[in-house]
Amino acid sequence: MAQFLLQVLLALTFWIGSGSSSPTRYNAGDHVPLFVNKVGPVHNPSETYQYYDLPFCLPEPVIEKQETLGEVLNGDRLMSSLYDLKFKEDKTHAVLCHKRLTSSDIARFRDTIAQDFYFQMYYDDLPLWGFVGKVERDYSGHGGEENAKYYLFNHLNFNVLYNADEVIAIQSLSDPSYMVDISENAEIDVRFTYSVSWNLTSERSETRMDKYSQASLHPISKKIHYFSFLNSISVVVLVVGLLSLLFMRHLKNELRSSSNGDEEEKREVGWKLIQSDVFRCPPNVSLLCAFLGTGAQFLILIIALFALAFTGFLYPYNRGLLLTSLVIVYTLTSVVAGYTSASFHNHFEGTKQKRSVRLTGILYTVPFLIIVSILNTVAITYGATAALPFGTVVVIILIYTLLNIPFLMFGGVLGNRFGLSEFQPPSAIKRNPREIPTQNWYRRKLYQMFLGGLVPFSAVALEWHQLYASLWGFKIHTSPGIMLFTFIVLILLSASVGIILTYIQLSGEDHEWWWRSIWCGGFAAIFMFGYGVLFYLRSDMTGFLQLSFYLGYTALLCYALFLVLGTISFLASWMFIRHIYRSVKLE
Repeated sequence: MAQFLLQVLLALTFWIGSGSSSPTRYNAGDHVPLFVNKVGPVHNPSETYQYYDLPFCLPEPVIEKQETLGEVLNGDRLMSSLYDLKFKEDKTHAVLCHKRLTSSDIARFRDTIAQDFYFQMYYDDLPLWGFVGKVERDYSGHGGEENAKYYLFNHLNFNVLYNADEVIAIQSLSDPSYMVDISENAEIDVRFTYSVSWNLTSERSETRMDKYSQASLHPISKKIHYFSFLNSISVVVLVVGLLSLLFMRHLKNELRSSSNGDEEEKREVGWKLIQSDVFRCPPNVSLLCAFLGTGAQFLILIIALFALAFTGFLYPYNRGLLLTSLVIVYTLTSVVAGYTSASFHNHFEGTKQKRSVRLTGILYTVPFLIIVSILNTVAITYGATAALPFGTVVVIILIYTLLNIPFLMFGGVLGNRFGLSEFQPPSAIKRNPREIPTQNWYRRKLYQMFLGGLVPFSAVALEWHQLYASLWGFKIHTSPGIMLFTFIVLILLSASVGIILTYIQLSGEDHEWWWRSIWCGGFAAIFMFGYGVLFYLRSDMTGFLQLSFYLGYTALLCYALFLVLGTISFLASWMFIRHIYRSVKLE
């Protein structure tokens, strides 16, 4: 069975993997293919269509480039073109084609120009963009009415930089001297042309993608990065200092009073009075263990992606490699999910581990499939490239059924046999739970959840804006170090705040801390989603397709972070509680 799974994984890895990251070497006169990819409104990154959905010059036949799974998931649809850019060969006003545009073709072009449509191409794996046309608006008419002129760009200038036998950079510029007025619906003959100029550069191929790291619709200056860094450090120092100086010192005094036998002081310490109830298993312990298993899986997945980024495996100019890596790493880490859920279930309850493992398999997968199915239906309705082909859907189902589920079950077996042993509480658990007294406002669930989410989010809010700008703008993020620092800060604060809030809850003689520690830690993801809604409202994104994709994928991202942060908060609280009650027993 294990050998079969390994063979299937290797076969799928070979199919969904990407090519080499190194640029191809050429001789003078060699043909370097230029692939056209997609078009779409510049402010709606998810709303993209195939390049030849617009009546551009069409080659016969159109050859579709073989794409990896990551490229398909990314919405890339690369196709051949009539552009002939041979290595180190200049061209001036080469004719691409003569095309007669009908009234319907003109209407389509005019509609896309009004929405600021751009096109994207790839040349030697280098992305290049340009606009379809432009609009000139005149308000000098009678009564201040708007008179709009629509112009189609029919000439492209390609400026290519090379070093020895490698392509280093390419830029496409629309020449404003060559435009066609398409304001009227009358048929028109258009000659599409292009020019190519090659120039030598000293830049090396290893740094040819650095320039794209600045291409964003929402740029954030270095000063804001530094301010975010100082803000995060300040919040971490404040919270960790509060934890170490106040609570740890206070706990030592409480434990010392217990060892001195001061019964009056002992009765004043609320958390000591519930030691017979604090380790009572909560309701839905199988769901709790499934939550921990899924959260641990995503935590390992994020760490693995950071490791791949720092080793240079993930680089910005290989299309779909990030999504391909996500599929592979998520599949492999299913073992971690099964092991963690079964191990903790055995630790807390000792029986029915299979139910926890089964819940682990659906806790994130089912919401993911529901949202992706809805979004795919919307994309199909619009005819967007984000719509997944039937073959890709079949491949995803095969990966899940042939790899994810067996790996998950295999992890469950390992967790059952080699995981944590059954937990023995320091004191006997009473049959009937202790009644929880009326709590002060600052010990109530909603307030603690709000505070547990606000503190970590306030430390990473600026960098979270940068992440949204990278995901929903045209910026290619090439600074994993900043993101790693932000993630570490988020983990430290979630753990520290989780311990503090759990201690406050226990001090009020409230022993139902299990699920609350998860909600307090994961509530930062609720703030992140709320900020995502604010980010959308302040952006220029429009349309139902873009709105649905934005909210859907942002919800999935924040849900995954909810699982991770909730797991971290719970584990920190669990270790803290075990420590203080074992210390009481020893005293």
